[in-house]
Amino acid sequence: MEEPVPPLVPLHPDGQLIASKLLEYRMLTTDVLVRSLAPHQPGSLKTRTNGTVVDGHHRLKVLRERGFDVDRLPREIVPKHPLD
Repeated sequence: MEEPVPPLVPLHPDGQLIASKLLEYRMLTTDVLVRSLAPHQPGSLKTRTNGTVVDGHHRLKVLRERGFDVDRLPREIVPKHPLD
């Protein structure tokens, strides 16, 4: 049985996201966005152990707008400190 992962927590508020990037991502399909966040590739969804998002903010925002459950996406865990 897999360990439950914490919900995703944005590091940056929506107001700090770049409008042009959001427009670009809104033109992509949901499937393309989800695949772009897959682990072990450039631009994958990266989080801290507590669910704080390190990479993927704009794509997650667009997916949330579409009603997609982003908390179930696989993610790469990036320790805050190298020894974590």
